[in-house]
Amino acid sequence: MKIAILGFGSVGRGIANIVNSKNTGIIITAVADSKSGLIENNGIDLDAVLENKKKTGLCGKENITPDEIIENADYDVLVEVTPTDATTGEPALGYIKKALGAGKHVVTSNKGPIALEYKALKELADKNGCLLKYEATVCGAIPLIHSLQYGLAGNEIKKIYGVFNGTCNYILTRMADEGLTYKQALLEARELGYAEADPTYDVKGIDAAIKLVILANTILGYDKTLQDVETEGIDRLTSEALLLAAEDDLTIRLIGEIDVGKKILRVSPRVLPKNHTLVVQDTLNAVTAETDLAGDVTFIGKGAGSIETASAIISDLLFIRECNGGRS
Repeated sequence: MKIAILGFGSVGRGIANIVNSKNTGIIITAVADSKSGLIENNGIDLDAVLENKKKTGLCGKENITPDEIIENADYDVLVEVTPTDATTGEPALGYIKKALGAGKHVVTSNKGPIALEYKALKELADKNGCLLKYEATVCGAIPLIHSLQYGLAGNEIKKIYGVFNGTCNYILTRMADEGLTYKQALLEARELGYAEADPTYDVKGIDAAIKLVILANTILGYDKTLQDVETEGIDRLTSEALLLAAEDDLTIRLIGEIDVGKKILRVSPRVLPKNHTLVVQDTLNAVTAETDLAGDVTFIGKGAGSIETASAIISDLLFIRECNGGRS
């Protein structure tokens, strides 16, 4: 299987490191970052490109663009892992459309295109005999989408709810365990690389809300947008609120929920018993699916990180290869 990677940040480099260290049968023939690109149709020297990226900030030549890679490189699957724009989905949305239109499979970790135009992208993929996979868009290393689509096939899903954002979970864990203020816990999360310089998407619940939209539209067949999600973040929570909850052996977590019966999507801080299944620590994610046959099924794991997200990408790639009889 030959792949081209658009986006050579932490996730793109994580994929390259896995391909370089494990015998997956995957060959990377092209990569691009925001300023450069590289095409080697017989396979890129990954040690060299990773070292070059580390030294210069570039993965290749400045005159090679993502569009040139999509049009001219030799690949079976486009791996699209550029940064998310939740408003327009671009430029990732255009890249994905172009690749699917050319009959190429696509794997992405980019939440924007899937949340905004999943139905149209799926129709384009079906029309051209391609697969569109996006496991990494929700909860990183947890195989949540695959499990809901295949592992729980035949079940009626009644609710999906849980901790969808590791940054918020880390902040709340530190506020509860150490009595830190919100600002102190956020600063610590930034220093450890768990929070972006601008943490708005995470702390205001927008990241979790986008993940609910993806699950609602791709698993449940809804046609929801980010504006349909009732969203409240953690940025106004005080350490006093967590201390007060602790007096009754309770704590607070940011919970995303899809109520299938009421077709309601919401993200908000919730008070939970400390021994509740969803009260996980630090940057972990935890999601429960309520079903009619299997009962409650809870998934817990790392929701972010370069290798963890790359794990979901590799899983999607190997799924596509198996669906094609191991040929691509």
